This record gives sequence, structure tokens and C-alpha cells, in this order.
Amino acid sequence: MATATGQVNAKRKPVFVKVEDLKPGTSGHTLIVKVVEMTPVKTSARPNRSRALLSRPVPPARIAECVVGDETGTIIFTARNEQVDLMTKGATVILRNAKIVMFKRTTMRLAVDKWGRIEVTEPAKFTVKEDNNLSLVEYELVTVPDQGMN
Repeated sequence: MATATGQVNAKRKPVFVKVEDLKPGTSGHTLIVKVVEMTPVKTSARPNRSRALLSRPVPPARIAECVVGDETGTIIFTARNEQVDLMTKGATVILRNAKIVMFKRTTMRLAVDKWGRIEVTEPAKFTVKEDNNLSLVEYELVTVPDQGMN
């Protein structure tokens, strides 16, 4: 990609993070994880009023909750639509531009939206540390008073 000065920007090398380093409210993570288990979630086919005006019916969303992890821990990953097909048990995947979503405002879930990508890669050599599930840690929303007002 050329800039206004004519210089070519090189793509940045991705910085891979470990599951144990994930924190609430963060995004832009790149991880290599193994799928430990995958559970499809039953979705209700509620009609959406704005969609009902369109001529074509929209198929219900496919959602699966997947426990994924690396050698430092595990976390629940929410796979949507075509992502569900990639998240098979035992698969090793690269999650690019993943973000942390707070589920019911207390627990962390990992997700990849339209700005991210999931790639199936060759099997990883690590063993998943299943006894450190970050999705089991509950967080509390705390409002901090503004320190600048005196």
C-alpha cells in the first residue's frame, strides 16, 4: 500500500498472545488455539420486524459455544454462522483480530466479528491446560470516581 509520500507500508507481523493474557474489554488479539469441545446452541427463530419487510426470509443464525485453549488456559469462544463449520473438536485454529466480549456483564468470552478471521492450521504441538478456564472467572463492573475533579 503506497502512502502520500510514495513509501510502501509493510504489513505488521502479528503478535501472538496466550489465553492467560486475555483481559476484559480488549480486542485485536491473534491466538493459536486448539478446539477442546464444540456445543451447538439452539437459537430461537424470532421474526425480526425490519427483516420481515424484505422479500427473502433470513435463515436463523447458527451459534456454537466452543472451549478453546493453549498451553496456558482455556476460554469459551462463540462461533457464529460459517465459523461453526471451522470449529471442529481437535482442530487447531488461528484467531485473528479476536476480541473479548463480556457475557452477562460478568464473564469473558472470545469472539471474532466481521473484521477478524479464523484459519484452520496444522495441528499444534502443545497440550491444552484445561484447568485454567478464564470463562469461569467472574468480573464485577466497578465505577471509579473521576480523580481530575477537585
